[in-house]
Amino acid sequence: MTNEGAAPGLRERKKRATRAALAEAAVRLAAEHGAENVTVEAISEAAGVSPRTFFNYFDSHDDAFVMMDRDAGERVRHAVRAAPAALSPLEAVREALATELVDVAERQEIWRLRATVLQRSPRLLVRGLGAHMAEEIELAEAIAVRLGSRAPNEKSTAASAPDLYPRLLAAVAGTAVRVAVEHWCAQGPDADFSEVFRRVFTLLTDGLAEPPPPAL
Repeated sequence: MTNEGAAPGLRERKKRATRAALAEAAVRLAAEHGAENVTVEAISEAAGVSPRTFFNYFDSHDDAFVMMDRDAGERVRHAVRAAPAALSPLEAVREALATELVDVAERQEIWRLRATVLQRSPRLLVRGLGAHMAEEIELAEAIAVRLGSRAPNEKSTAASAPDLYPRLLAAVAGTAVRVAVEHWCAQGPDADFSEVFRRVFTLLTDGLAEPPPPAL
């Protein structure tokens, strides 16, 4: 039996490295040539793997450009469900996301290029938004399980969507990550992502209290 909460083993690290290489190759090629002109074959060749391997990591051609990770969302949800009871739901979500984003600082250039690629392609922008909304619902379900308002294996239907609080927390957390990444990218290569991330979630924890006026 595997321990989902354990540090990733060698095989898992290799899988994550291959997936990151494919996503990076896709984004770099799309930034240079336009996403519509980049094939799975070109992405695979740039990453040093076969086109067949590509589909072990992404469900579709477009997923590579929006950097969708099928496993990352589940790791976050598991961490939220398994977080210590002493943590508030917001703290549990924050810690789960912080763990998943621990290596973001090493990939600032790729995140910037990804934003450029999405801005140039309405199709990919819509694809990314749809995937984000699906992940948001699943995170809300994990939060609801943590709160005890949903059974662990219960799935949402039109009649049994998560309650307002889990939905709102999941949406706010997703927006917080996006704002943190965008603000960090805008600060330049010397910015510390972990510091920006902590500041964003501290503002949320404080209830978005109005900041003091800037010193004159």
